[in-house]
Amino acid sequence: MPDLNKSLEERLENHPHLKAKIESLLAVVEDAADKIDKAGEAEELVIEELRQMGKEALQSWAIHKEQTKKADLLKKSDNVECHSKKKSGGIRPLDR
Repeated sequence: MPDLNKSLEERLENHPHLKAKIESLLAVVEDAADKIDKAGEAEELVIEELRQMGKEALQSWAIHKEQTKKADLLKKSDNVECHSKKKSGGIRPLDR
């Protein structure tokens, strides 16, 4: 469970990809490079940044949820085995 008492900056440190996207969004809003002249251009840039941020946020959520569920399952049951690759290439056929 996230610590909601932490500041936004502290919480973003745990999610560097989201922090980078927010910084990109702020760069559009601030237009520090003075490259955006029309509202339509700014709108397109903001929409694209938000789409990418949403995609990355959902990917992070899914990874976190999977890890949490896996850890909970392993705690609850000693009989559960993790999926892994086979170590054997199979049984060699007998030469006759």
